[in-house]
Amino acid sequence: MTTQQLTEEAILLLKNLIETQSFSSEEDKTAELIEAWFIQKEIPFTRTKNNVWATNKDFTEGKPTLLLNSHHDTVKPNTAYTKDPLKAIVEDGKLYGLGSNDAGGCLVSLIATFTYFYNKPNLKYNLVIVASAEEESSGPNGLNSMLSIIPKIDVAIVGEPTLMNLAVAEKGLVVFDAKVKGTPSHAAHPNNDNAIYNTIEVLNWFKDYKFERSSEALGDVKMTVSQIQAGKQHNAIPAEVDLVIDVRVNDKYTNAEINDILVNESPCTEIKARSLRLNSSSIPKDHELVKAGVEIGRTMYGSPTLSDQAVLTCSSLKLGPGDSTRSHSADEFIYLNEIEEGVAIYIQLLEKIL
Repeated sequence: MTTQQLTEEAILLLKNLIETQSFSSEEDKTAELIEAWFIQKEIPFTRTKNNVWATNKDFTEGKPTLLLNSHHDTVKPNTAYTKDPLKAIVEDGKLYGLGSNDAGGCLVSLIATFTYFYNKPNLKYNLVIVASAEEESSGPNGLNSMLSIIPKIDVAIVGEPTLMNLAVAEKGLVVFDAKVKGTPSHAAHPNNDNAIYNTIEVLNWFKDYKFERSSEALGDVKMTVSQIQAGKQHNAIPAEVDLVIDVRVNDKYTNAEINDILVNESPCTEIKARSLRLNSSSIPKDHELVKAGVEIGRTMYGSPTLSDQAVLTCSSLKLGPGDSTRSHSADEFIYLNEIEEGVAIYIQLLEKIL
């Protein structure tokens, strides 16, 4: 098949994916659509829960293996949509619909690219593609669950919207739950240990704290108090205030180091990380995949947003059609020509290293 034919079929697949509900953990119907693609192309595949994966025809033990990955689950649409989020609508060169940009365009472009290379013999790398589930929820049955099932991966391309530029590093994430305590009392009586007032000092500490190590690719660690909750009625001073702290970790710290710093230094009464598994990720700038991307005119940058890269321990590159700023937005869309460009650039990139 020609690249043009593959691209046209990829766009049709994306339209079908948009019109099939696939909230995280509810991706069974979109998994069936992806299975149908491989069946129609006579490519053997395996479905593990809602993850669909395959290897190239000439897969050879002993060669390094390149993973192509993107996800087919979506978030739930926000209330500001003016168009039907589960209807694929084309207007002015834009394909609207839930998951069109994040990450349907990337997924179908990678599926088309994998199909293009599937039958080619004597490739330098083995290829594995995983159309994964539960990315948006960081659930237990997504790409993380596949790493012990698929062949060992040496390097990965993770399809997320990057305008087809090279995200050579990505911040990790640690979410903390914290408490600030005080003395509960009636609001009419004096109280010098008001938990809500005690929180002022704590909030200022989080606001002003600076992590020492900055990254060339990812900049500083970014720490944000993103939720606060306290009190049940106007005339009762609560015993405690609950905080949620979102920490985006650069590649100069491990998540465990961030945890140690906050546990030992923050002025909270209690603080605990929900998980330490969503680590920062990167690929060396001198890796042949990056050098090939630069050679064809793509720009390198560091990404502040999280993806399935966080569950990989190998070098990984985030790269895909679409724009991250459109993700999770109302009336989400991707330009059709971005998908065309995505397939063409993925193929051009891989031809340089395969």
